[in-house]
Amino acid sequence: MAGTAFAADTIKIGVNEPLTGAFAASGTYVVNGAKIAADEINAKGGILGKKVELVIEDNKSNPTEAASVAEKLITSDKVPVLMGAWGSSLTLATMPKLEEYSVPMLVETSSSGKITTSGNPFIFRISPPSAVEAEAFEPSVKKLGLKKVDFLVINNDWGRGAAVDFSKMLKANGVEVGLVETMDQSAQDMSAQLAKLKASDADTIMVTSAVDQLTLLFKQMAALGLKKRVITTGGSQNPDQIIAQAGAAADGTMHLTTFLPWWPEKTPNPEATAYFLNEWKKRGFDFAGATESFRGYDGIRTVAAAIAAGGGTDPASIQKGFWKVDFMGLNGPIKFQKSGPAGKESGQSKPNVYIIEISGGKVNQVQLGG
Repeated sequence: MAGTAFAADTIKIGVNEPLTGAFAASGTYVVNGAKIAADEINAKGGILGKKVELVIEDNKSNPTEAASVAEKLITSDKVPVLMGAWGSSLTLATMPKLEEYSVPMLVETSSSGKITTSGNPFIFRISPPSAVEAEAFEPSVKKLGLKKVDFLVINNDWGRGAAVDFSKMLKANGVEVGLVETMDQSAQDMSAQLAKLKASDADTIMVTSAVDQLTLLFKQMAALGLKKRVITTGGSQNPDQIIAQAGAAADGTMHLTTFLPWWPEKTPNPEATAYFLNEWKKRGFDFAGATESFRGYDGIRTVAAAIAAGGGTDPASIQKGFWKVDFMGLNGPIKFQKSGPAGKESGQSKPNVYIIEISGGKVNQVQLGG
């Protein structure tokens, strides 16, 4: 039975992303990056003699919907592997479904530590958890002279997780942690939180949110005359979009990111980066989307590598194949290390993390120390 269910002419990959709702801009970028990868794989003859077919579903930026989408893709569309689900809360909501049906999922964006430490052997993540991001940022703490840091984060697993992981690292480096303010993912007015942060004696505010909300924040900070150092985490800031939308209000802000499309020659795989950026441009997409869309591109390439390495198109073969994946992604080597409780480990790859600063309406790289 299982054999015939997966013996179709194509290999289906379920794509569970937010195409409407608060994270729609980011989810759409990821999907468009995924399509470039699928087209490239198919142009080269596919995998195991079959073409790749993306089955794309909208999780509406909603965790309940993300779980329903995962179940539909597995039971109705009969996909043997998924990619998703952008936000940490969305990914965490899908995880019980993966266990229920024994189907693996490649996580391309989410950064909550819980995703790879909760004992789900069907999870393989290529984005850095916030603890890895904090570790990469650690050498810059003294260099930037951080003394006291406040946090303003989106009130979900992604934001709260970032505050916890960065606070831990900062305290270990003798930095005082002050306020931890939260905001709803759909909030438009952050004046109450910003007034508290302005009154605080912290020198730096670390912010975790998606690009549209960051744009609003920077404009509201400028209007309030809040002039502290701002560092964003989570890699979903889309600096070019922020420059276009927030203008001078974004000047001086710093951002942790996992891809350097501004300098293809500095990326770990310049040839692949050049191909991807050229294809992105050829399709008429805005360059600003590259910092998010590369996740979908690398995500689908990783799934394809797992299918090839596993030698079969059933979920169990693909799950085994993930452990054999070893290639150079656009932001570093993609190779999974075991994470989580023994016997039920998830796979975690460790990408590069960079810090950039917006100044004079341009993106500039800040050299990480160490």
